[in-house]
Amino acid sequence: MRTFPTPRRTTQIFVASTLYGVATLAAALDTDCYGPADRRILLVCNNAGVPETTVSLDRMPGFERLRDRFDDVISWNETIAPFHPSGWAPRPDDAPLWERYLRLLWKLGDDQIELTVESIQVNPAQAIATVFTGATVDVYADGLMSYGPTRNKIDPLIGTRVRRLLHLDLVPGLEPVLLSEFGVKPEIVRTEAFRKVLGELSDAAPSVPAVESPALLLGQYLSALGLISAAEEEELHLRMMRGAVALGHTRLVFKPHPTAPAQWSQAMREQAGKLGAELTVLDDGLLTAPVLAEVLYERMRPALVVGCFSTALLTASAFYGLPAARVGTELLLERLTPYENSNRVPVTLVDALLPELTDTEAVKAGRPGEGSETEISALVRAVGFAMQPKIYPALRSQAEAYLSARLNRTTWRYFKRRRLTSLGLPGGVPAQFAFLPRNTTVRRVAKRARSLRRSVAR
Repeated sequence: MRTFPTPRRTTQIFVASTLYGVATLAAALDTDCYGPADRRILLVCNNAGVPETTVSLDRMPGFERLRDRFDDVISWNETIAPFHPSGWAPRPDDAPLWERYLRLLWKLGDDQIELTVESIQVNPAQAIATVFTGATVDVYADGLMSYGPTRNKIDPLIGTRVRRLLHLDLVPGLEPVLLSEFGVKPEIVRTEAFRKVLGELSDAAPSVPAVESPALLLGQYLSALGLISAAEEEELHLRMMRGAVALGHTRLVFKPHPTAPAQWSQAMREQAGKLGAELTVLDDGLLTAPVLAEVLYERMRPALVVGCFSTALLTASAFYGLPAARVGTELLLERLTPYENSNRVPVTLVDALLPELTDTEAVKAGRPGEGSETEISALVRAVGFAMQPKIYPALRSQAEAYLSARLNRTTWRYFKRRRLTSLGLPGGVPAQFAFLPRNTTVRRVAKRARSLRRSVAR
């Protein structure tokens, strides 16, 4: 009698560090982006600098509404304690031992593993993919960074296992660059499914103040990332207020970053009093736990959303049809270092797609910023090549075409002349003059000329 091997069980492991990410996964599962599985595990990662002081996503309001999509919820932090998820990865020789350990701990047996991770360029995604060396990998993106290049060169042993990139359609018509070096095909998570999941989160979220059609101001705590100083970020928030009031909005709601200093909110309250505006700050005094900006869109239907380069700005305009405006993107484009900083493409997209808050006519008309969606793909690929030329050499011709035809006073802010020069791209210093900025004699003469000019002016 012939015997047939017993089919292996399939276990799908979904790695998430934010409630927004779990919402993206839930929408993907609801729309059959995944095949059948015998078991689905949500592996929760708390990547905060001090995880013990922040709320894990599985304890946030609304998570229980998403919980039934998974059979088990497991903490990666507890699994690898006392190591930090962002800083730990197994040594290559230890990967088989870790896989055996996790299969025993999580009762996986000899199941066939299918991984779904976020931010494949860094840990914990890379660590988990390294442990389960035989697993296929899907990557999901819940923000604007997926439209930009892969920030680091990924080990081919991981990159060649990636099957697809699941992403939200934040910029309709724009295809992500992320992981395209491995031929990974992007797949859109349907907007209507994501909106439905956000509706579930909204129903379960704690009560929020009843403010009718306010201007919603979004804080990001950029100074913690070293992008601008704390004083500059405080001024950025005040600019949001002044700009919103100048547009006729007297009811303002400020959603600060959960870890932002409390004194920023106090400065805004003082400014609101001077401007004659009514300000509501969604801090710990009003909310028992942080809520997603999208929950506020569902509950408040703001008349205007203002921020710097938060992904929530584009969910407001693309998913909810809400007017949105930007503040401070030109400063960020100038300050971002090194040039390949992974925030560059999100800042570029917001700058190009949304109007500046002080452009009253554009904000009221809902017109885009300096660019249009038909030009965004060429811009993103030009910026992407300038950021990662070694990973995406095939994008050189597209970058040259864009820079030759569209480099002007407006688009110059997306590039750096030194970067273009080093890559031999249009807009850079011609090769025969490239030595001049570095020539000591030339710099000394230029400095002397500037000094003489100032003396004559006096």
